Amino acid sequence: MKSPLHILHLEDDPNDAALVQATLSGGGIVSEIEWVQNEAAFVAALERGGVDLIISDYMLPGFNGMAGLAIVRADFPQIPLIFVSGTLGEERAVDSLKSGATDYVLKDRLARLAPAVVRAMQEVDGLAAKSRIEETLRKTEQRFRAVFNESPLGIVLVGKDGRPSVTNTAMQRILGYTNEELCRMRQTDFAAPEDREKDAALYAELIEGERAGYQIEERYVRKDGGVIWVRLSASLANSIAGDPGFSICMVEDITAQRELEAKFIEAQKMEVVGQLASGVAHDFNNIMAVIMGYSDLMTQKMVPPDEFKNCLETIRSVAERATGLTRQLLIFSRKQTVQLIVLDINEVVKDLDKMLRRLVDENIAMTIVPGREIGRIKADSGYIGQVLMNLVVNARDAMPNGGRLTIATENVTIIDSAFKSDMPDSGQYVMMSVTDTGTGMTEAVKARLFEAFFTTKPKGKGTGLGLATCHTIVQQLGGHIQVQSELGRGTTFRVYFPRVDQPVDTAARPHSGPAPRGTETLLVVEDEPVLRHLARSVLETQGYQVVVAPNGQEALHMVRNHKGPPIRLVISDVIMPMMGGVAMAEWLKTAHPDLKILFTSGYTEEPIMDHESFHTGVEFLPKPYTPAVLACKVREMLDDTSKPDIGRYTKDYDETPIAG
Repeated sequence: MKSPLHILHLEDDPNDAALVQATLSGGGIVSEIEWVQNEAAFVAALERGGVDLIISDYMLPGFNGMAGLAIVRADFPQIPLIFVSGTLGEERAVDSLKSGATDYVLKDRLARLAPAVVRAMQEVDGLAAKSRIEETLRKTEQRFRAVFNESPLGIVLVGKDGRPSVTNTAMQRILGYTNEELCRMRQTDFAAPEDREKDAALYAELIEGERAGYQIEERYVRKDGGVIWVRLSASLANSIAGDPGFSICMVEDITAQRELEAKFIEAQKMEVVGQLASGVAHDFNNIMAVIMGYSDLMTQKMVPPDEFKNCLETIRSVAERATGLTRQLLIFSRKQTVQLIVLDINEVVKDLDKMLRRLVDENIAMTIVPGREIGRIKADSGYIGQVLMNLVVNARDAMPNGGRLTIATENVTIIDSAFKSDMPDSGQYVMMSVTDTGTGMTEAVKARLFEAFFTTKPKGKGTGLGLATCHTIVQQLGGHIQVQSELGRGTTFRVYFPRVDQPVDTAARPHSGPAPRGTETLLVVEDEPVLRHLARSVLETQGYQVVVAPNGQEALHMVRNHKGPPIRLVISDVIMPMMGGVAMAEWLKTAHPDLKILFTSGYTEEPIMDHESFHTGVEFLPKPYTPAVLACKVREMLDDTSKPDIGRYTKDYDETPIAG
């Protein structure tokens, strides 16, 4: 309590005034009392200010306490007033309290005065504290509203049911809806169809307490139908009881940023094209020179007959080099066709053993250490081979004077990866490592290791695509690649593939022995004459009856007019003039849903196997393929349990797609 207390005492009897002062002093209250006897002095004292408490008699000549109370409550409502009177009856006392008096004390019971003053001032202090808290809350709310409404980010408070309860101006501007319209929608209502399932799943995990928050980039559909990209950050706000109450969602429109990134990527692609021309042309020219040179010698019969086999093997070898280089380019540009199946990585490495040993020099001791009870991964076996081949070649080049090269596999469990920036996310993995005892590398080289076209090899000795390809492959498979290296102490690459619980796909094992034969009638649709002739020759050599067409339109005409044995399988390129393979297959499937179709392509951006018209009897074979692989795939499809027979179609095709 304030000390000294400034008290205004309204009392006409000087003896009573002295008695009140003595009572307060005796009660331990340090005070400065201004004694007034009439209305004018009372009002003047109030107007001068500085009054902490008023003590007033109830009845005075020409004035009374209730009139004084009315003045105080009208103009100075914060000052407490205590009546001290000898004539105050119970009824008047109650009326005074109802009119705003703080307390009343009878003159014959002045012992209550000091406690009443203390209690009155405590109430004043309490009210002042409450007023300060309310003012703080008011200012805080004003600041919150200013931040909420003026924030450049969209802010949404979302309930458990996924419905916004309030949105700010920026959010309304981003989506083009009013606050009332947004609060009648669910958050997934304005998410793009492609992102709704992911959005709903993440929000369900948030509300159920499985995650404290999340951040994603997704597409929203505005009220005017426009599609925008946003970065959504959501976090959970708990109630006082600790139960999930609502979520706070921050939304940033990143459409312009995405468009800028797309333009930057296009600019990078143009730069890459220039680098590609200079970086790859050398290898391709060497390859073509070998193929053309040996082909001319054999054509002109300048090679002894016993050397023909060596020439053919050389042509085949450099052709494989060209295929490998093309595959790297397609993987890096994400246009390589992939077939993800469940694999045992030990089996993949075992199948590659002989090829890898041909890559290393005789002064390099190569050891393979397969892990025991190794887990399975979901990948494309060609991808794994590409990664391993590139890592082995780099290890070989790092050991020009020989050394040791070790390829190992093992199961790995990653825990608390968040504290290690170079580790994959926490989880179960199958790790493949390639370790050499070579020259190692500097930190500067490691920092650029996975950049496209970056190489430390002499000009003409490398394209700089090997490790960039590895990085792209591992990312596409959801894995992680890590490098550990020191100058003069060798290098270890560790590749982590997510482990899966499914059994190995036994159908993925390569065929060994003679290529399977058959007598069925097949249709080959291929616009490239050389490939069309090759496929026909391969299949006819295996005993099949083969008819061919250069494009989809000609294939439909041929099927409709076919008079020979029933056609059992169509082998078709995907991209062709006049009519492509997919459009042709849709028409064939309409006439006969059970017809089996084998698509082939070097690359395609269209997800063929997910096409709604192709539920069964459709498979894919990536180019380039060997005659043995083609023969095996054809036999595998023909030997399937369902054996469709399109025979002579009785249903006429609409001429529009054929002519158009």
